[in-house]
This record gives sequence, C-alpha cells and structure tokens, in this order.
Amino acid sequence: MKAFYCHHFVLPLPPEHRFPMAKYARLYERVAAEAERLGIELREALPAGDEDLLRAHTPDYVRRASRGELTATELRQIGFPWSPGMIERSRRSSGGTVLALTAALAGDGIAVNLAGGTHHAFANHGAGYCVFNDTVIAARHAQQHGLARRVLVIDLDVHQGNGTAAITRDDPSLFTFSMHAARNYPAIKEVSDLDVALPEGCDDTAYLAALDAALPEAMDRTNADAAIYLAGADPYAGDRLGLLALSKAGLAERDRRVLAACLEQRLPLAVSMAGGYAPDVEDIVDIHHTTVRLAASFAQAWRAGGDLL
Repeated sequence: MKAFYCHHFVLPLPPEHRFPMAKYARLYERVAAEAERLGIELREALPAGDEDLLRAHTPDYVRRASRGELTATELRQIGFPWSPGMIERSRRSSGGTVLALTAALAGDGIAVNLAGGTHHAFANHGAGYCVFNDTVIAARHAQQHGLARRVLVIDLDVHQGNGTAAITRDDPSLFTFSMHAARNYPAIKEVSDLDVALPEGCDDTAYLAALDAALPEAMDRTNADAAIYLAGADPYAGDRLGLLALSKAGLAERDRRVLAACLEQRLPLAVSMAGGYAPDVEDIVDIHHTTVRLAASFAQAWRAGGDLL
C-alpha cells in the first residue's frame, strides 16, 4: 500500500498554538518503523499545482493565498499565520490526497495520505485550520483525468465537512456524507448530501450503530467509482475539541467497517487523517497509526482479491 507524506514541510507555528503539527512527523516515524513488515511503500507527496487547486477554489483566493495577500480577518478564520511554509505545506497535503486517490484507482485499491482531511476550506476562503480542500481537489483531479466519474466522500471527522459540502453543493458527481457532533464547530452547518448529527457524549455503541445505518445508504445512493475517507481522530473521548466519547478501540472498529464496506464493493479508497486534538499528541498518533495499519491490512486483502473480516 502506498502512503504519502509531507511532514517535513512544516507549517511554522508559535509554541503556544494549539494545532498539533508534531503529530505528522511522529506518525511518519511509526509508519516507517514497520513499513516493510506491513507492506507500506512510503512516498513523498508532490504539491498540488494551480490547475488542481482551481478545480476547487476561486482564482482570486488561490492567487492571494499563494502570494501572502490574505487579510488579517481571513487568516484568523483559517487559524494560522501566513508564511511560504503554510502554502507549501497546504499544497503538499492536497497533493498527498490526489496521489492517494490516483494510486487507489490505478489498481492499488487503497492508499493513504498521512495528512489531509482539510474539509473546512471553502471555494473562496479557508477556515478551521484548512487552507485548501484536499478532498474536492483530489476528487476533481480524478474526474478530470478520466479515472472516476462519481466520488463518495465519507467524512468521519468530528466536525462537519462544511467546506466540502459548500463547494460541491451543485455537483451531483460528488456525494458528501458527514457524520459529526451536532453541537460542534462550525456553528452554522452546510447541507451535505447525507448529514448525521450526533449528540454530545455519543459512545462507541451508539456511534457504530449510526455508522451501520448511514454508510450503506451513502454507498447505495452514490453509485460511486471511488471514495475518499476522512478518518478523523477527534471523535476520541479525550479530544479537546471533539464532544464525542469514542474509545480508541471504537475508532479502530469505525475504520474497519469503512474499509470492509469499500473492500466488499471493490470501491477504490483514499484515506486521509483529518483532525485530532487530544492533549497528549501520542493519543492522536495512536489513532492515526491504527488507521494506517488497518488500511494496509485491507490493501493486502484487496490485492489478494479476497475479504478481510
């Protein structure tokens, strides 16, 4: 299984910033330590170029973001100070999802971006630590190159994928399924093709029951050629920004069910890491690492043409 990384393109942040940038390097280190045993091929993510970005974002936004011309208000909405590193990192993160989806569609079946999941970025502005929307960029790259006609977005970050929903509102070729905490960010939700809003404190049992009901519906309604799965670590009970109460075992079971559903339907899948804000960064890395390990196991089953129960 191919896994694309860009941790060494660091977005410079002040020490007190609450975004856990360190998780990406630590995740890479863990994956690299067992890559050979798990059959993971690590590749550096290439940056998404303007041609790709413009399939999801307006020319004005791409130009001003790239040149450092965003206003102070726009940067506060994103949550990051502008720097050349912010743009390079954001382009690489988007490029990782483009490459993962391309690899999945080229015969690998499943591939992973060790970053990505920047689903709060809208066509004309960023938000919520998201500069460019890698999910829409990757889906439209695949469509533009004749690799897929319809793409299913399975967004299981704890926050609604509002930017993705807004960009694709009038695009029937991208089906957006978001399962998130009802009372969490963003305060004003967009309308996805399928939204499942969960109550505060939702635990493993209730969460997995909701997933079992919604995921088959999303897949049945989509008739997709490929899927992108945002495997957020932030539904975790210990997450500072989550409001849900899943255990690490519950999150692993969530991943297993998504991977199994895609394997059963032979639906090529790109997996991105999305959010995670636990006070101990190692908890975030644990959750993401489990996602990658499970994806590698299912990728082996895909290549073998069989099932992994």
